[in-house]
Amino acid sequence: MSVNLTTLPNGFRVVTEHMPGLQSAAIGVWVLAGARHEAPAQNGIAHFLEHMAFKGTTTRSALQIAEAIEDVGGYINAYTSREVTAFYARVLAEDVPLAVDVVADILRNPVFDPREIEIERGVILQEIGQALDTPDDIIFDWLQEEAYPDHPLGRTILGAEERVRAFSREDLKRFVDERYLPGQMILSAAGAVDHDALVRLAETLFGDMPASDRVEATAAQFAGGERRTVKSLEQAHFALAFESPDYLDPAIHTAQIYASALGGSMSSRLFQEIREKRGLCYTIYAQAGAYSDTGMMTIYAGTSAEEMAGLAQITVDEMKRAAEDFGQAELDRARAQMKAGLLMGLESSSNRAERLARMLQIWGRVPRLEEVVDKIDAVSLGDLRALAEQIATKAPAALALYGPVENAPSLQDLQDRRAA
Repeated sequence: MSVNLTTLPNGFRVVTEHMPGLQSAAIGVWVLAGARHEAPAQNGIAHFLEHMAFKGTTTRSALQIAEAIEDVGGYINAYTSREVTAFYARVLAEDVPLAVDVVADILRNPVFDPREIEIERGVILQEIGQALDTPDDIIFDWLQEEAYPDHPLGRTILGAEERVRAFSREDLKRFVDERYLPGQMILSAAGAVDHDALVRLAETLFGDMPASDRVEATAAQFAGGERRTVKSLEQAHFALAFESPDYLDPAIHTAQIYASALGGSMSSRLFQEIREKRGLCYTIYAQAGAYSDTGMMTIYAGTSAEEMAGLAQITVDEMKRAAEDFGQAELDRARAQMKAGLLMGLESSSNRAERLARMLQIWGRVPRLEEVVDKIDAVSLGDLRALAEQIATKAPAALALYGPVENAPSLQDLQDRRAA
């Protein structure tokens, strides 16, 4: 399998990976315009545009967009993250030109019908309400807000209700004009694809867009803080975050291995000590999140009000202990899990297309899988313990608590325990 990359004169990029033996392809356009690219008054507009993508163009109605893909047995969807908005489809090989045409149509020719805007506004407000009623969803938005206050990364992807209620057709068009530029777009495809044919399609469908440079996002800095929301719930929800490596940091692979060993599986330290040995919770895990210029190591658990203090304290203690005695077997196990997850995931053409776009967005190139695996293999026990010590004792921290958390430890309490 080989990766091919072509950049059109206007900055639009086409990246593909042919996967022999497949009869289908995953294709999509990743636009480098997510929640972190919004001004404060625009918060939620990238997600609103995702919803409007399938609501009609100058050449197709909403029904015709759906039927164009589904008539050939395909699938089309979109998502919004903090750094990208993606519009993608999965189709049989012979229908790739159709899928690219439909995606190009929804990106370049949206009509933003006022009636459809109002319908979708109501849908998004329902989505916001659902998130607010889901504690283990909303707590991460609050954690993000504490980690990156007064920065776009600290704002919710869905947007605040008052913002969503106020967006106009002109607001949507303005964001598209500002951010949906060829230098900000990547056409990525994997599976039964022909690179040269896709480049010709891209030249036809996107090549006439005026050239543009890539628009840099505002630099982020992890600050930290505490959000405590007391509510009568069955469980107390606990989310703790620490500044960790960004995608461009050579330590990113160490951070991912650390998260796996600390709380990424049933054999991990937090799961074994807090759930299996002490029975303090049903759910506990750690994960390493990263962006282009910052990162967040996150620990989440749900427990009872009575067990919250003990769970929080033991979490900090386990982090400190790991910095001293992480063993080679733990490193090897976490490394194996990381490599297996990577390689198994890439048996899917959809995951490969996603990877191509994300790697190109982050590094400006697509590293060979062998290169990534070599970097994972190069992480040493010393690397792991050094990162564990940095996160356990020095890294800035943020805390979010939700539910019956009146008596939960404060962030300062946990900071004092880290320093002890």
